[in-house]
Amino acid sequence: MIAEFPHHPPKGYSYEFEEFKRGVVSIWLCCHRKFVYNGGAPTRTIWGFWKEKTNEYFAPINSKTIGACVNIKDTRPWTSMPIKYIGLEQFFV
Repeated sequence: MIAEFPHHPPKGYSYEFEEFKRGVVSIWLCCHRKFVYNGGAPTRTIWGFWKEKTNEYFAPINSKTIGACVNIKDTRPWTSMPIKYIGLEQFFV
């Protein structure tokens, strides 16, 4: 586990940390609800990536591609992808 990772998993979820490339860790959000289609195994979605050398977090483009660098304070326990608020939405957050 990444010592500096600030999020705690939501109820019924956990995080998995796997080596993606040398010096890069992929962070997965795992749901532990039982689904029929996969035989009850946990389902996973990519949360983001972490570069060990620079201690930076990156949003995913998909599970195999690293996207843009993000500020960890702008991320949520569900995903590292930033929310883009349009128009009046930005005033209600």
